Amino acid sequence: MLGSISHSHDLVGLGGGSGSLDAAVFIDGNNLYHNAKSMGIQPSRIDFERLVQAVCSRFGASPKMVYYYNSVPDISDGSERYYKHQRFLSRLRSIKGFNVRTRKLQKQSNAGALAERMRDVRARGFCLGCLPLIERMCNECIGAVTKKEKGIDVAIATDMLNTCVIRDECDMCILISGDADFIPALDIVKSKGKDVASASVYSGYSHNLRQKHKYFVIGIRELDGVLKR
Repeated sequence: MLGSISHSHDLVGLGGGSGSLDAAVFIDGNNLYHNAKSMGIQPSRIDFERLVQAVCSRFGASPKMVYYYNSVPDISDGSERYYKHQRFLSRLRSIKGFNVRTRKLQKQSNAGALAERMRDVRARGFCLGCLPLIERMCNECIGAVTKKEKGIDVAIATDMLNTCVIRDECDMCILISGDADFIPALDIVKSKGKDVASASVYSGYSHNLRQKHKYFVIGIRELDGVLKR
C-alpha cells in the first residue's frame, strides 16, 4: 500500500536505479526486526539491498546512501547470539553504499513502567481479592530488568539532519521504520526543501507517521519479493 504516491520505478542496484531523486535511506533495524517478527517473518531472511531498492522505487528515487542502525547484544548474553549478530552486520557492511551504525544493548530498570502499570490497575477498582493476583501478574509480565535499545533513535535523527540538511547530500530522505518519534526530524528535513517519506511493514506502523508524510506499507507481496529463499 502506498500513501500519496502514484508512480513506481524499478531500480537496478544501489546508486544505479532509474529514479530521478537521489535518496538517503535510514533503516531502523530494531524497529523492523520487532515488527517483522510480530508478523511471523524471520528478519534474517530479509535481503536488505533488495528491500532498499524496492522502497526507493516506490518513491521514484535511487538510493545514494544507506544507513542501517541496530543494537548489539553483549557477549555475556550468549556467545552464539552475539557472533550470529556480528556475522549479520558483517554481511550488511559488505554491501556497497551501506553504512552500519550500532549501539550496545543496555540494562535498564523497569521500575517506572511497573509503577505506572500498578497505578492504572488500582484505578480500575478491582476487588481486594483480585488485586494482589493482578499485581503479581503485571510484575511477572514486565519483570525487574530488561534490555533497552538505547541511543538508536538519537543516532538516526542526528544522521538524518546531518546528511539531508547540514551536508545537503541528497534530494530525498527515506526512513524505513514505523516509529512516530522520527516525525520532528522528518519535519525539519522537509522544511528545508527535501522530499521525505517513510516505509514499514504494517505491524507497528504508526498512524501519525503515515498521516504526516508520504508512506509505503510493505505488505506480504512486497516482502515476498525481498526474502531470501
